[in-house]
Amino acid sequence: MPTSKIDQEFSALSDEQNRTVEKTVQLVKEKLGEDTSGHDYYHIMRVRALAVRLAGQEGADVFVVELAALLHDIADWKFHGGDLNEGPRVASEWLESIGEKPETIEKVAAIIKEVSYKGAGVKTTPQSIEGKVVQDADRLDALGAIGIARTFAYGGKFERPLYDPEQPPVMHQTFEEYKNAKGTTLNHFYEKILLLKDRLNTDSARSLADERHKYVADFVERFLLEWEGKI
Repeated sequence: MPTSKIDQEFSALSDEQNRTVEKTVQLVKEKLGEDTSGHDYYHIMRVRALAVRLAGQEGADVFVVELAALLHDIADWKFHGGDLNEGPRVASEWLESIGEKPETIEKVAAIIKEVSYKGAGVKTTPQSIEGKVVQDADRLDALGAIGIARTFAYGGKFERPLYDPEQPPVMHQTFEEYKNAKGTTLNHFYEKILLLKDRLNTDSARSLADERHKYVADFVERFLLEWEGKI
């Protein structure tokens, strides 16, 4: 049976690193296994797989990438009062508790703080190649068929209307505007999802994004045609 990219990279880690990753996978499953917002355990596993794939292509530190991908939503600001420091804090405390090296913890915490989208007008380019890889993997999972499903799961979780023709999309210029927004689910495609393709960091991610982006764009077009009774 052929080995997957995750299996290949996982086997390349040291025994100690493998144990850290295994423990972190279990933590994520315990914490996010019942999430219904689209930020669940399986989202994390998909981002992990994409991030490991991109890390191999971009020459990033796979261990740091894997840990950051696994922990990037462990305490997402969207579910913690808009606090950007909560995720890095929780991740750092976890890694400290299992004896991870301070330099690794610092790198992972920095990535988690930088990874999220914060508004159409807000620059969010990570400093490290590892951060860029994890951000790209997370954004790829917001595109395509799964990205559409996740967008509506999130909208339903927060009781957002599907669409309101009288409420136009808003290109939020600050994080404060973005985190306090109460727009419709369809507007979220304009305000974030359809912008992601042009905000990827790596050539490896961009090569995967076009088809996923087109799928979303075609869906939004179809949604509006059906809404207006044209088809």
